[in-house]
Amino acid sequence: MLMIGIMMVVLLLALVGMCLAGYLVAVHRARAAADLAALSGAATYAVGGDSCGAATRVALRNGARLVSCDTVGDRVDFVVTVRVEVRSATGVQGLPTRIPAVAHAGSGAQ
Repeated sequence: MLMIGIMMVVLLLALVGMCLAGYLVAVHRARAAADLAALSGAATYAVGGDSCGAATRVALRNGARLVSCDTVGDRVDFVVTVRVEVRSATGVQGLPTRIPAVAHAGSGAQ
């Protein structure tokens, strides 16, 4: 009986660990997608293109949804700010299903 109890505790800990690992993967994916989208938008804006269009395409390719995109400044000194969301597939109550991330890129970003 003791062995069954120990196995149940180990199984429960493994399940909790997998759920948290899935959530942390979604957080890292959101941050990476936001960084790449902001960098792509800044690079496109620097050569005269549509920064938000480029950021949207890169976010979608990285499994994220672009929530907002702002470009401030002129062609020399500018900052592109993007906000993205990634869906988390953990399905655990109490953990958010949408993971947000924000990133800034440009010649004036610090």
